[in-house]
Amino acid sequence: MSSPPSYSSRPPAAYPPGPPPGAQPGSATVAPPRPVPGYLPDRETARRDEALLLRLGYSQVLTREMGGFSNFAISFTIISVLAGCLTSYYLAFNNGGPVAITWGWLLVGGFCVLVSMAMAEVASSMPTAGALYFWASKLGGPAWGWFTGWFNLIGGIAVTAAIQYGSAIFMTALLNLWMPSLVGTDTTAIFITFTAIVALQLGLNLLGVNVLAKLNTLSAWWHMSGVGLIVVILLVVPTEHQSVAFVFTETINNSGFSDNAFWFVFGLGLLMSQYTVTGYDASAHMSEETRSASRATALGMIWAVVASVVFGFVLLVAVTFAVPDVQGVLDAGGNAVIYIWTEATNEAWAEFMLIIAVIAQLFCGTASLTSASRMMFAFSRDKAVPGSRLWRRVARNRVPVNAVIAISVTSWALMIPTLANGVVGYAVGTSIAVIGLYIAFGLPIILRIKAGARFEPGAWSLGKHYKWVSTIAVVWIALVCVLFLLPISPNGVPWSDEFAWESVNYAPLTVGGALLLFGGWYLVSARKWFTGPVREASAQEELEHVRSESGRRF
Repeated sequence: MSSPPSYSSRPPAAYPPGPPPGAQPGSATVAPPRPVPGYLPDRETARRDEALLLRLGYSQVLTREMGGFSNFAISFTIISVLAGCLTSYYLAFNNGGPVAITWGWLLVGGFCVLVSMAMAEVASSMPTAGALYFWASKLGGPAWGWFTGWFNLIGGIAVTAAIQYGSAIFMTALLNLWMPSLVGTDTTAIFITFTAIVALQLGLNLLGVNVLAKLNTLSAWWHMSGVGLIVVILLVVPTEHQSVAFVFTETINNSGFSDNAFWFVFGLGLLMSQYTVTGYDASAHMSEETRSASRATALGMIWAVVASVVFGFVLLVAVTFAVPDVQGVLDAGGNAVIYIWTEATNEAWAEFMLIIAVIAQLFCGTASLTSASRMMFAFSRDKAVPGSRLWRRVARNRVPVNAVIAISVTSWALMIPTLANGVVGYAVGTSIAVIGLYIAFGLPIILRIKAGARFEPGAWSLGKHYKWVSTIAVVWIALVCVLFLLPISPNGVPWSDEFAWESVNYAPLTVGGALLLFGGWYLVSARKWFTGPVREASAQEELEHVRSESGRRF
């Protein structure tokens, strides 16, 4: 890795903010966005945001329509306890049981809060759409940025695909309640529903960011009220509940591995929690569309994780109390939560809760696509993605349309293996999402530790606590990545007597293949031309920026 370059994230005191100048046609940097009718942003805040972005090398291309709550809302929506917890509940129930669901959630949640705090400090210093990739490039050099960017992009595609496929499982179940003679329950029916969801969310993401900001704000309130309603229903309607001992101490090993390896099995069960509490880098990817970005991005990221841990724990406890019978839940597989709701209440209540969950999951997938497309736009803006000129184009409504389409197509393609084995295909998708994103989370945190006193904090900082917070975060990320590269079934263990390819965890092959591909590409070619973030805001533009606001003649 090359030595880290010096940098400064703060604009100098004499640098008065203001609207950036227009750019030449055909580049990622275009004329500044037209003001939105009826909206008068705080001018000083807008100036500061644009000044900092110019200092980091970019002119304002995207529209700053998001406030602090909207920034929080997109990460809270992508984490979506009504998506991740419910669609992957069976992973924890099979691998560890209630102990992995309740205590596992709190364990993972606590570490994720520390990870979010470590990331938030860096995000506050450098609030750009490139986020993790940009931070790694500035703190460690082009090679660090290259690998961070590709893992972030792959993880973003995988988590979007997994969210969309998980919502398709619930949507298919709901459609079967309404039209049982027209909709099947097999993997083909789920994949068709998944395809329709991908198309719907693609269409929504082609709308302006002001519409998406409103959707995310609505989504946050929908999630919080939805969790409350489901919890009340599951506590009041069922005639019987499991005991407190069952919810907090019962262990289940339906993995096929020996009971002597229970702690390994428990670790596999953590995939539910770790998969759910991810994607909160969205707050950073939306920073160029957020007002008071240096502070709002950091706080949005942290509070999204904290709120998700609290609401998720309450939801999981309520669902586990409502478990009607253990074997029935195990037999239900990916439909475990749907089985619990139907058997513990009745079809009408189950339908009502499914509607709440499906709408929340649609919000979640839409937000994840938004975040991933901004990452692809930013990475392409710096010429790292093949066909960068295409993916970095911004439409008249300031949406990176081509990047949205590219993420949609690749996320759809990633789930094609579910046609052969839905459970394994979905588990592999979630594993790739967790590993890809958390490697991308970890690399800039490592570099922040290495930077030490050279690091210039933004509006939000850990201060002297960065050392222990960041160190624990990195250790946890390393543990999680190793854990989710391991076989998820005895039949997936290479060279075992019962080895079967349909039971293999393809995450090591996928992640390893990506590492070889992008590593080889970098060594053979990219290191000769990839220089990290491309400074699109020139010194002359910055000078004109100062002149336009100060009225002084130079």
